[in-house]
Amino acid sequence: MLAVLAPGQGAQKPGMLSDWLELPGAESFFRWAGAIADADLLALGTTGDAEAIKDTAVTQPLVVAMSLFIARELGGLPGPVPHTPQAGRDVVIAGHSVGELTAAALAGVLSVEAAIALTAVRGRAMAAACAQTPTGMSAVLGGDPDELTAALDRHGLVAANLNGGGQTVVAGPLDGLAALKAAPPAKARVVPLSVAGAFHTAYMAPARTELEGLVGGLTPADPSRLLLSNADGAAVTTGAEALARLVTQVTSPVRFDACLATMRDLGVTAAIELPPAGALAGLAKREWKGADVEVLAVTGPADLDRARELIAAERGRAEAQHLPDWRVVVSPVRGTVSPAAVAEGTRLLAGTPLGRIRSRREEVDVSAGYDGVLAEWLVHDGDLVDAGDPIARLYPEESE
Repeated sequence: MLAVLAPGQGAQKPGMLSDWLELPGAESFFRWAGAIADADLLALGTTGDAEAIKDTAVTQPLVVAMSLFIARELGGLPGPVPHTPQAGRDVVIAGHSVGELTAAALAGVLSVEAAIALTAVRGRAMAAACAQTPTGMSAVLGGDPDELTAALDRHGLVAANLNGGGQTVVAGPLDGLAALKAAPPAKARVVPLSVAGAFHTAYMAPARTELEGLVGGLTPADPSRLLLSNADGAAVTTGAEALARLVTQVTSPVRFDACLATMRDLGVTAAIELPPAGALAGLAKREWKGADVEVLAVTGPADLDRARELIAAERGRAEAQHLPDWRVVVSPVRGTVSPAAVAEGTRLLAGTPLGRIRSRREEVDVSAGYDGVLAEWLVHDGDLVDAGDPIARLYPEESE
């Protein structure tokens, strides 16, 4: 399985678009994306200095547009994708923070235009929220988690991003962040981040309210590829759920550690981080240390050939396995399973309900992804399952 990682704010660098403008259509794409976002993304990404691209209102659409352009350049991402469960069975997508809007487009939930437009609104709303109270964020590397928790309580800070790989991003008032840096927990290093405020905390409540009033005008599609959520690392099964989570994540912690754990459990064999790349690839390498997973950060045009090779290899495996003797239906979330009253040997149509997974936060329905015959139940009522655990075995219709 191939993982595609979409970075968030903080990954930007001055001049980050310059090397990519040699690609056909690049300049016109960023002019078009800038028109949608009401910002000169082309200028910001080539001549904008560090302070200019720190502005949340423009940085977020710049990062998302860049990731989407390179995904398009790689072919098939996010180009037209058949909206069927089979289409995405060998790709899993996860974005970090605003990168979740990139991921939503790659999974077919939002159009590229809608993703950029929504990102622009999100960025402006969060910038306005940042202006109300001076806040910021810092990355904490290493240290004892309990000591860090105690330090955050002392300084009025919160853990906003649990990123995995030994990294936690904390957020809150600037004086609290300065105090934490001056006296960090033992064996911990505190690195201030180039962001404008305390994202993914209660300080962003005005931005969440603004987004809640906007998303009702969108019509999301259900994911056509496996799409993981920052909320808990679980797979998102409907477009409506994906859109709702995009709104709530503005004031909720990012659990990218949970996304990385889910990808590991799913058996990811390769991962590609879209530009501006580097941060997520580093987290994945540390979190998956010892696993046989190639992690590629696409940092420049020279990396595109290897990225295409990884994509082609995954497609080759998928085509070689196009008609397996049987397939498994897996749980999209961690929770307690209640299988449907369907007898083994029953012929099913795609979309037939197969049960429900109840977690602490939600109930998620599970359905057959294709026509076939229910060969065997692999769980019993009340069993606890993790995301990616098999629930049932089906013989596809083609093998009958």
